[in-house]
Amino acid sequence: MTYAEVIGDPIAHSKSPLIHGFWLRKLGIEADYRATRVTGDGLADYFAARRVDPDWRGCNITMPHKMAALEFTPHETDPSFPILPINIAIPHHSKGLAGHNSDMFGFFEPLVALTGITAEPGASGPAIVIGTGGAARALWWGLLACGFGPTWFVTRNVARAAPTMKEFSALGARALALGDALPEAALLVNASPLGMTGMPPLDIALDSLRDDAIVFDMVYQPRETPLLIEAKRRGLRTIDGLQMLIAQAAISFGHFFKAPPPRAFDWELRELLTS
Repeated sequence: MTYAEVIGDPIAHSKSPLIHGFWLRKLGIEADYRATRVTGDGLADYFAARRVDPDWRGCNITMPHKMAALEFTPHETDPSFPILPINIAIPHHSKGLAGHNSDMFGFFEPLVALTGITAEPGASGPAIVIGTGGAARALWWGLLACGFGPTWFVTRNVARAAPTMKEFSALGARALALGDALPEAALLVNASPLGMTGMPPLDIALDSLRDDAIVFDMVYQPRETPLLIEAKRRGLRTIDGLQMLIAQAAISFGHFFKAPPPRAFDWELRELLTS
């Protein structure tokens, strides 16, 4: 049977098998989607084995491999834009493997539903992003398309984040240490694992956010994170991690199984994911 999968370390928490399995059943496609734990030391062997497996249709790539996978999976991007991580690898007839990023579209879809698209940089106001890892790097396209900027990145170690801030300096990147006072902003995004089940909480004040600000938490376990609960208490607009997870999975599904997923059943899928 043909199959696709999600790889990471750890991986048992992943909701991707539920999402793709749901869509495969709805469409009557005979294929499998599974979760496979792959360590950092095992990435080279993993991709070497999969690229010659005729039944393999590709994989999603999650923490902590989104940047490391670039070494084994060619990824074409705009040469004028900083390097983005990948979260999809698929077979390619000439390259062996090809890398893609669907996180940017997963972030963009629910955000543009609230804000629309603007061609004016900064028209929507400043943004704050918690984290500087692979997930955070994938947000630039959506932030720019929706007119947010400049963007403040909150990190535990400002010195370590300096190369990333320099790479994205033309796009308005600035760094703050976790615990520093936050500037006024129209958007706050948690692109870190803080607040996820089993991880330390995200202890951050929302006082600097505008009254019409959006709080976007990419964490999806639990769905109602303390960050989102506090945002709703303040009357702010919110986007939860499941909205992004389903949107980026839809891009992956098309790559793997050559069919659009049945998004008309998103309500049913959300119930399944939260039951």
